[in-house]
Amino acid sequence: MTPEILVALADDEALFRRGMRLILEDYPDMKIVLEAENGEELLTRIRQSDELPEVLLLDLKMPGMTGIEAAELIRKEFPSIMIVVVSSHVSKAFILNMIEIGAAAYLGKNAHPDEVVETIRMVREKGFYYNQMVMEVIRDNITGRNPVKPQRSFDIELTSREKEVLQLICAECTTQEIADKLYISNRTVEGHRNNMLAKLGCRNTAGLVVYAIQNGLVQLG
Repeated sequence: MTPEILVALADDEALFRRGMRLILEDYPDMKIVLEAENGEELLTRIRQSDELPEVLLLDLKMPGMTGIEAAELIRKEFPSIMIVVVSSHVSKAFILNMIEIGAAAYLGKNAHPDEVVETIRMVREKGFYYNQMVMEVIRDNITGRNPVKPQRSFDIELTSREKEVLQLICAECTTQEIADKLYISNRTVEGHRNNMLAKLGCRNTAGLVVYAIQNGLVQLG
């Protein structure tokens, strides 16, 4: 019989934790040993736990101590715990930062439950498991294509003009339409777009739109 994999869940959304627990408990090789809703609670529960988790499913944006801050402390204090990030923040900059910290895997919150289970198993077996999304980020970083700086903060400073351009991008305006509305050149519009791609760690315009909506950077409607 395959030994149980001891799993910890850290996410500020109780509904997400409950759903993940129900999914994992259907698998006989998965055992949830602790849950936490923020970084402080996570560290306290790990320090007090009789069973140290082998794999931690970790959200990044949590109140108080973020998942990023908690991951840095866990890697130092409990290096045997393998961290699988499960986050709605899937920009290249966040992925690079978590890989540098030592995350064993990185999944979006829209990942299929089967992928989550397979990732946990592969991480326990091999120590890491990078899916296609993460491998592309690593490849781009190594080759120097579309380089961005690793991002650890959720506070992104956009200029007022960048915010105007982003708002119009999300309103489905073309480059020419944005240029006409803001009385700037197409080249300037593209410059602002490229600056935002670098700042936000997004791969393309669609990524900008998703990031802007998820983080409340624009007003729709």
